Amino acid sequence: MLVVNFKTYLEATGKRAIELARVADEVSKETGANIIVAPQFTDIEPVSKTVDIPVFSQHVDSVKPGAHTGHVLAEALKSVGAEGSLLNHSEKRISRSEIAESVKLCADADLRSLVCVDTTEASVDVAKMFPDIIAIEPPELIGTGISVSKARPELITMSVKEIRKVNRSAKILCGAGVTTAEDVSKALELGSEGVLVASGVVKNKDPRAILQSMASALFLERKSLF
Repeated sequence: MLVVNFKTYLEATGKRAIELARVADEVSKETGANIIVAPQFTDIEPVSKTVDIPVFSQHVDSVKPGAHTGHVLAEALKSVGAEGSLLNHSEKRISRSEIAESVKLCADADLRSLVCVDTTEASVDVAKMFPDIIAIEPPELIGTGISVSKARPELITMSVKEIRKVNRSAKILCGAGVTTAEDVSKALELGSEGVLVASGVVKNKDPRAILQSMASALFLERKSLF
């Protein structure tokens, strides 16, 4: 699984978001890799109408329909074509209770939940909430170009081990500093099932080429399992 977070980069805003999502969609079809894109709220509907790959929101609020000005409902995201949402990214931290409630609200709205965590302890805590996907991402490495799979491999292996003691179903990804196919391969070797990427793809001069190389790494690792 390869999740591309568009964040609020101009390279992935408006028409550029649609263009980048289309590239990801084409690479997914060419390689067979499971690619998910997470554009800004305002781009979810046009992107979802353009591509066949899953489109995630970058956040959802832990509120139910009612008087919550400025908040984003899970139901609203579903209505514009989102299939899931990121939660608790290091740039959009929420409390433990909000994570638990948001995971539940996503499930109720038929949205998949991807919860970001920064420590093994946090990953185990979140695993007990039974989200669909858990992404291990130490914030100090985000945007540095230094992959967590190289800088802190023990964080991935230990987190995967501890998560599996309490949750056998959640997909486990890793992120922060993932910029090359080698980073992807290393992440898979350490026990994750994919990666969460952002600037390494979005701000790359050739997004198609880097996506193809990362997707190929996913495919080669998958073949080696059989």
